[in-house]
Amino acid sequence: MRVFLPLLLFGPKITYGNNLPLMDVLTQQANVDPFYLISTCIFLGAILHTFLASTFTKHAQALTVQCGHSTYKSQIYHLLGEIEVIFALWLLPLVLCFIYYKGWDATIRYFETRQYTEPIFVVIIMTIAATHPILTLAESILRSLVKCFGGETPATWWICILVFAPLLGSIITEPAAMTIAALMLAKQVLIHNTNTIFSYATLGLLFVNVSIGGVLTNFAAPPILMVATRWHWNSSFVFKHFGWEAIVSILMSTIFYALVFHRQLYKMNRQAKTCVPPNKSHEKIPYGIILAHVLFLVWTVFNAHHIPFLIWGFLAFLVFTRITAVHQSPIALHNALLVGCFLAGLVTHGGLQEWWIEIILSRLGEQSLFFGALCLTAFNDNAAITYLASLVPDFENNFHLQYAVVSGAVAGGGLTVIANAPNPAGQSLLSKFFTNTIVKPFPLFLGALIPTLFTILSFRVLAHLFSST
Repeated sequence: MRVFLPLLLFGPKITYGNNLPLMDVLTQQANVDPFYLISTCIFLGAILHTFLASTFTKHAQALTVQCGHSTYKSQIYHLLGEIEVIFALWLLPLVLCFIYYKGWDATIRYFETRQYTEPIFVVIIMTIAATHPILTLAESILRSLVKCFGGETPATWWICILVFAPLLGSIITEPAAMTIAALMLAKQVLIHNTNTIFSYATLGLLFVNVSIGGVLTNFAAPPILMVATRWHWNSSFVFKHFGWEAIVSILMSTIFYALVFHRQLYKMNRQAKTCVPPNKSHEKIPYGIILAHVLFLVWTVFNAHHIPFLIWGFLAFLVFTRITAVHQSPIALHNALLVGCFLAGLVTHGGLQEWWIEIILSRLGEQSLFFGALCLTAFNDNAAITYLASLVPDFENNFHLQYAVVSGAVAGGGLTVIANAPNPAGQSLLSKFFTNTIVKPFPLFLGALIPTLFTILSFRVLAHLFSST
């Protein structure tokens, strides 16, 4: 809770409910039901665990080297270092405390009422988007853009992937855009990179650009999807108030990083010229198979919130890939399942944080609300922040407050792995380009900080300048 004290101390002195100060209200809530505070402590413990993941991984590797082979102890430490399973591991103390304070029936009722649609959707969309036909199509489209903007070099690929793939997320959803962008960066850019700072900057920029790249429509970005129906936002309305700011921010951030890392990009260009290109298969994938994969992708996006249709479509997809196996690569379920595990754990923990997040959002003015939502997003999924905001009566029919909380949640979506639902997918797919295959939270935060500042500039300064003219 101390993370938010500076914001609340120096923000407007607005009180909540019965005019009590914030800390008194939170204390009162905790006294009424101590489980509120316990669940939050467990949640913060899981967040702290993510910062220590690399330590556990190093210890696991040291034990393996010491013993000459893997042992059960090294495997335990390796499991504790897997970021994607951390929130699931911390469900064990949560369940035990839930049973102790609420009873078995209440525990079952809570878990059965969680909405796990998003984790299921992300697993399916990641699996389909990572298939050979979809990647072949995406690569051909991006290659056409690359040729238009300077030729096939790692630098041109880097710019085009980080600009156009996130914007594609407004059509095929952010998780699919993240999967395609991460796989293309791995294949065309990061394979030539040996600079860790550049890797963190690239991942941070990717996270921020994908977080804001889905706001051109009202169905692709989870933070907007959570409020679109309740606040009557259609796609044209969303593009008018969020879309152009997102495009400007993506261009500014990418160009800035291209200038900052121009030497590294030039070095990769030279290295790519000296590398022997891998043998490419001349076998072309039939257009019918590519079209079928696109249709499966469209079906999944269209039924993103209908679990039966999602599962039926996915089963049909698996049967189709089995029939056309000669034109397919092996189905990549491992990373998708890990990401789904991460999101399911986050959904379960996040559902118990409403008691303090909603109170904080309710007592902030427009300016403080934007930065409050941005800060809260770093510690919880941004879709959860906007969902809780949609339940606050003061936000109803007040577009300024609505815009502040949604733009803040979207702007902060790249600061941490847990800030935006697609981020774990990008981290999982690109972790092999980092030391010990671990993406450390603080360097990632630094890598995303400058793009986040450009996003703040776009959403808070440029938007107000144009709205006032």
